[in-house]
Amino acid sequence: MSRKTDHTDTSGLENFLQPIVAQFGCDLEETGIIPVGKQRILRVLVDRDGGINLDDIAEVTRALSKALDDSNIMGEGRYTLEVSSPGVDRPLTLPRHWRRNLTRLVAVTLTNGQKLTGRIKTASDEAAELDVKGTLRTVAYGDVDKAKVQIEFNRPTGTDDTQAPAEGDELADDAVEEN
Repeated sequence: MSRKTDHTDTSGLENFLQPIVAQFGCDLEETGIIPVGKQRILRVLVDRDGGINLDDIAEVTRALSKALDDSNIMGEGRYTLEVSSPGVDRPLTLPRHWRRNLTRLVAVTLTNGQKLTGRIKTASDEAAELDVKGTLRTVAYGDVDKAKVQIEFNRPTGTDDTQAPAEGDELADDAVEEN
């Protein structure tokens, strides 16, 4: 199920867009219609396992644009279609988000208020296993209030392994990637 960027009910639109996005092996992560003066912006976020690049976004955009032009689902008013991928600042809300971020460092707030930071070792449909300061900790998704990938500017280079940053390496709390 997709998250919404505003309070407009976009469920019919999502049902229309989902099969088009799926043709490219992508998941429809979020849709939203944002009013801007007399026009609207239709924002569509897509992602897939292994990541998505600009060429992939261009292909999805062309297909969505054609389908929208051939239908009347957006009505008669003018709109701008924006298709992008969710940035690294996207919260981890679904099992696939955890799976797509294996080996990444995440900050987690549990429903009981406890906070922990650990590296994702494994992710199943029910829980993720985190390496928290050398101790493996299983975190059920139902126990997670918030989870977000941490930006690591000093992450060891080379392979994307599961090593923790060296002691003294800093993590950025407010780094944001804009798409």
